Amino acid sequence: MKNVFVIGLNDYNHERLKRLRGADQIAFHGIIAPAAVYDTEDFDIPAMLDEARATLSNFDGTIDAIVGYMDFPVSTILPILCAEFGIRSVSLEALLKCEHKFWSRTVQREVIPDNVPDFTYFDPFDDGALGRIGGSGMSFPFFVKPIKSSGSRLAFRIDTPEDFDYAVARFREEIGTIAEPFDVVLDAADLPEEIRAVNGSCCMAEQVIGGRQCTLEGYVFNGEVVPYGIVDSIRYPQVLSFFYYLYPSQLPERIQKRMRDITVKVMEHIGYDNSAFNIEFFWDEVQDRIWLLEINTRVAQSHCDLFDKVDGVSHQQVTVDLGLGQRPDMPHREGAFNVGAEFFYRVFFGDATVARAPTTEEVEAAAARVPGTYIASQVTEGMRLSDLPEQDSYSFAVACIWMGAENQSKLLYNYDRVLKRLDYEFTDIEG
Repeated sequence: MKNVFVIGLNDYNHERLKRLRGADQIAFHGIIAPAAVYDTEDFDIPAMLDEARATLSNFDGTIDAIVGYMDFPVSTILPILCAEFGIRSVSLEALLKCEHKFWSRTVQREVIPDNVPDFTYFDPFDDGALGRIGGSGMSFPFFVKPIKSSGSRLAFRIDTPEDFDYAVARFREEIGTIAEPFDVVLDAADLPEEIRAVNGSCCMAEQVIGGRQCTLEGYVFNGEVVPYGIVDSIRYPQVLSFFYYLYPSQLPERIQKRMRDITVKVMEHIGYDNSAFNIEFFWDEVQDRIWLLEINTRVAQSHCDLFDKVDGVSHQQVTVDLGLGQRPDMPHREGAFNVGAEFFYRVFFGDATVARAPTTEEVEAAAARVPGTYIASQVTEGMRLSDLPEQDSYSFAVACIWMGAENQSKLLYNYDRVLKRLDYEFTDIEG
């Protein structure tokens, strides 16, 4: 039996991991409680590392892999722990060339300049920041986000000076919850001086890019970059919030090939190895131009069920196999459905109180209307929507719904059927 330690392992993912190929020869062990990485935005990195070290050091057996499938802080803790316990993994520096947004853009521009928007960094505590951004040659509109962003948290489109003032006020109030733990990770890395100067309290400003958005899932094994699937990211009309993820991608094959070629080029240049990743892209159909939005150093957890439904197993298979030092045994189109999706049921309030949320029995009854459906309600009665972690700046996702079907149109039809059985009510609505 192999012993695989999973950061933030919860019961749902434990059951899914036990369905992977070869899982009958693996014992999965959790390190760091799920609540410490799922249900909070306050991350005490030193305490997390100490807790993990104690668990691993006291384990009476072999430590064959240490893995995770979540964004910050899990993704950045992994290479530190793997290095300390002699487990093969991506280096911390190569990982930060993806996760430190300014360093990542700088490295990308060296090899794929036509696929990278104009960008600069700024200090949100600098009253002259907007002028410095303009001095770099950037003009409205542009996007701003923290140097270490997580999901779409604290990401804003800036069309006017007033928009920038609002974003800066939010940064000054909230960026510390990201900056302080990220700076702990930066201190553990061997960074170029020009990058060390751009710490976790800094932010990025980037030219507005857009088009049809997707995410390419891939991995690197012994230096070989392997893209294995592309998932479309479809937004609600006229807003920036995601409506659903769709797998496999509906983009033209020639566009998918170009994305795969860009992926190989940039990941080889970064020196990323022996780990999973995903890259978010835009395809601007008018200009027939591909933009690289960002690189994430993990499988996308939201896509696990999509790969399970379409390919026959969650792509956590990639994470576990790489952690064990072996080429991933990922099947292709062996699942029960032709297409899979994760839908986000959102409300577009400034904030509100949840007056009613569906009961567990109601959620299960709604899911039972369509075979293969899984629903994760995100709220409970009496809570404020602003207490939800990891939300974008424009909406709140109150439920996530995973489904499979024979085609995209049937997915949308079934989603509407299920949604009608989910009764949410809100009071004290703001905005």
